[in-house]
Amino acid sequence: MSVVESWSLGEPAAPSQQSLLALSWLNFLLSGMQTAFGPIAAACRAIQGWTAKDIGFALTIGGTASLVSQVPGGALVDAVRAKRLLVATGVVTVALSVLIFRLWPSFPLVALAEVLQGLTGGVLGPTVVAITLGLVGRSRLAERLARNQRFSAAGGVAVTLTMALVAYSESPCAMFVPAALAVPVLVSLSQIRGGEIDFARASGAEPADAEGPQRASYAALLKNRRLLIFAACAALFRSPMHP
Repeated sequence: MSVVESWSLGEPAAPSQQSLLALSWLNFLLSGMQTAFGPIAAACRAIQGWTAKDIGFALTIGGTASLVSQVPGGALVDAVRAKRLLVATGVVTVALSVLIFRLWPSFPLVALAEVLQGLTGGVLGPTVVAITLGLVGRSRLAERLARNQRFSAAGGVAVTLTMALVAYSESPCAMFVPAALAVPVLVSLSQIRGGEIDFARASGAEPADAEGPQRASYAALLKNRRLLIFAACAALFRSPMHP
């Protein structure tokens, strides 16, 4: 049965338990990895004797890169069929950024790491949501997103406590926790069956557009006054005054 026929009959998505369980673990581990990034970056700079001015400037670079990546990142997520590959690329990028902080702490390389990590902000979260939508469909999206959030919150708490215990023991291994988490994140990602992620659903297509999802043009976005006001507020929030 084709995608269009399936949608017209209103049949719900039926992903395997393996994919759903892997999605839960992906949210748990990915949240832990992202939660650990900020404290590790700050700790590395403090150990290396950076001034508050340099730290604030580096944080501003990363925040600006994250803000700029939102719209093109969303467009990329919609356009790319290999959603899992996008997540894998983002995970490796975050791990590489952590290694740069720890092993090559010169300002140009740290700035590059901040930009790379910031750019993943416009890809990782939206791609996980797209994978979720592609697996379960719109009718079960709200329920599944709530479950994703529960696992994300639990992952953030678990990794924070683990890092605190490792840091309390004065072990240098604490600095590499985010990079080490990349391995189980990628393992969880690989357990989500790519064939169960419907591209049309994952792109938010209506049933009539299932074979070729329609996307809004950038001109249409620029004419949306509410969206522009929101973007301006977000830019002010992430300005250098709020590193």
